[in-house]
Amino acid sequence: MPALMIQGTGSNVGKSMLVAGLCRAARLRGLSVAPFKPQNMSNNAAVTADGGEIGRAQALQAQACGLEPVTDMNPVLLKPETDVGAQVVVQGRRLTTTRAADYARLKPTLMTSVLESFQRLEAAHDLVIVEGAGSPAEVNLRQGDIANMGFAVAAKVPVILAGDIDRGGVIAQMVGTQAVLSPEDAERVKGFLINKFRGDPRLFDDGYSFIADRTGWPGFGVCPWFPEAWRLPAEDALDISSGPATEGLHVVCLALSRIANFDDLDPLSQHPGVRVTMLTAGQALPGDADLVILPGSKSTRGDLAFLRAQGWDVDLAAHRRRGGAILGICGGYQMLGTSVSDPEGIEGPAGDTPGLGLLNVETRMSPDKRLTRATGRHLATDRAFSGYEIHIGRTEGADCARPFAEVDGRPEGATSPDGKVMGSYLHGLFRDDGFRTALLAGLGVTGAATAFDAGVEAALDALAAHLETHLDIDGLIALAR
Repeated sequence: MPALMIQGTGSNVGKSMLVAGLCRAARLRGLSVAPFKPQNMSNNAAVTADGGEIGRAQALQAQACGLEPVTDMNPVLLKPETDVGAQVVVQGRRLTTTRAADYARLKPTLMTSVLESFQRLEAAHDLVIVEGAGSPAEVNLRQGDIANMGFAVAAKVPVILAGDIDRGGVIAQMVGTQAVLSPEDAERVKGFLINKFRGDPRLFDDGYSFIADRTGWPGFGVCPWFPEAWRLPAEDALDISSGPATEGLHVVCLALSRIANFDDLDPLSQHPGVRVTMLTAGQALPGDADLVILPGSKSTRGDLAFLRAQGWDVDLAAHRRRGGAILGICGGYQMLGTSVSDPEGIEGPAGDTPGLGLLNVETRMSPDKRLTRATGRHLATDRAFSGYEIHIGRTEGADCARPFAEVDGRPEGATSPDGKVMGSYLHGLFRDDGFRTALLAGLGVTGAATAFDAGVEAALDALAAHLETHLDIDGLIALAR
């Protein structure tokens, strides 16, 4: 069946963006196309139309295809909870939590689900574009592999190997990858492409020819750096930029160690008159911060300990005394309360952890996970918005009497008596231009909002045109078919 897989010589070579661009290019050619990633590791998840969750990169790729995201697009999602363990989500639903050492035994049993999902997409579309994970050169992980060559061989999908020239050493990346692959896996590779070139691509002509001659793989082009990449939702929290703004309302987000579902920040980073800072470990909260965001977390109690280790609890208390605003989203909302209780050890060792005490609420964790899309109304601005919930735990307390929003006729979230500290379980609310503008207006930001979703669509079109200019798209589609 028509399919093509983009694998990389390493992580962060631009596979996700290449797949998104190829999906949009194929759609503009009149093809029904769908994205697929057998296994993803990310705490940045999207709630799907069929009520599950997948990696947010695949949700963006679905948008590039003009499709609603569904769980088949990413059948295995690993969500790290600790340095050595992760939650395993299969076809949109939590299967188990396992240590990394034990996942090697579990992984081969997941291939059936992976192939089922892939085959459903194949049957429904003209073309499926597959994204690998990490690199096939990690041959120590080859046994039982479902993410790269293990999948490509089982599904008989041709592979294009992408290398990142921006980080240097791309010739060695390509030649070295071929050198360590087994003959069967190397046979799956049908060509290569070079990504993220800065300057005149012709300067790499000799290197390009060397790779082709040494490997015997045909080249499909050298893709220059895509300057509009910042307009697309970031896959990694530290990739979020502040956009063009250099002054104005200063929004500071705490980059927690298990930060999750940080897509709330992309629209803010592109809003005129707003600058966003991702505060990383070891940095103090800037004194000029106007709004501090505590984002979602895959391990609320673990990230409370991380937050306190950075001294951010002291900084937040000082920010509060200065009259600064604070917004906690999902796990960040739970942290703002007086305590977080996990009696069954859902997210780690069982126990209770004192919260920051900035909202008069308490959270109790439970095994039930809430996964739903939602339309709500922000009570302070009376503006409607759409978002989604993806969390465990229930939060109650006196400040819930002043809810942040109303969703389906029920109160949602909590607000401090002076309205400066806000908490909500709703992600994605800032995508709504009207709501975002209204909330920021209350913080002193004036002027019209950028149309965020329209900007993403325009950036996807520009990405497709960029790839059409520099890559052999005809050759890639012919290879897939």
